[in-house]
Amino acid sequence: MKTAQSRQKSYSDIRRRPLEFKVGDHVFVKITPLKGVTRFGKKGKLSPCFIGPFEIFDRIGERPYRLALPLDLNKVHNVFHISMLRKYISNPIHVLIHEPLDLMPNSSNQEMSIQILDRKIKVLKNKEIGIVKVLRSNHVAEEATWELEEEMKQCYPEFFE
Repeated sequence: MKTAQSRQKSYSDIRRRPLEFKVGDHVFVKITPLKGVTRFGKKGKLSPCFIGPFEIFDRIGERPYRLALPLDLNKVHNVFHISMLRKYISNPIHVLIHEPLDLMPNSSNQEMSIQILDRKIKVLKNKEIGIVKVLRSNHVAEEATWELEEEMKQCYPEFFE
């Protein structure tokens, strides 16, 4: 067992690079997208895993850093572990624009349904279910999702008049 642990440690030590930031550096923050939940304005498992760049405001200890987040992210705790940060290499042609987000206390935001794009009947073994393709606010038509027609009728009866 000891030999196996030693071998695994030697593999990880080769791949590990020392990572350290200074106050004033810019970094990307790693986020974990959850299915159906919008975090930091990103939704879905194919969404980008890093947002930013943000400036390092303060070093708290050996590993945690405090970031200078924009005002629209004031509900998000601004202290991150070094493992959640990636270095940003500046480029003069990059234009950094932060879109304002309407975040709730759990770092998610409420999206409103705007329009129904399509309707289908899903045929299962012994029943049929009506589904509708719904376009949400702040999304394009390619990001529309299929929802149950009955649930949409309860939440948005004006779409079915």
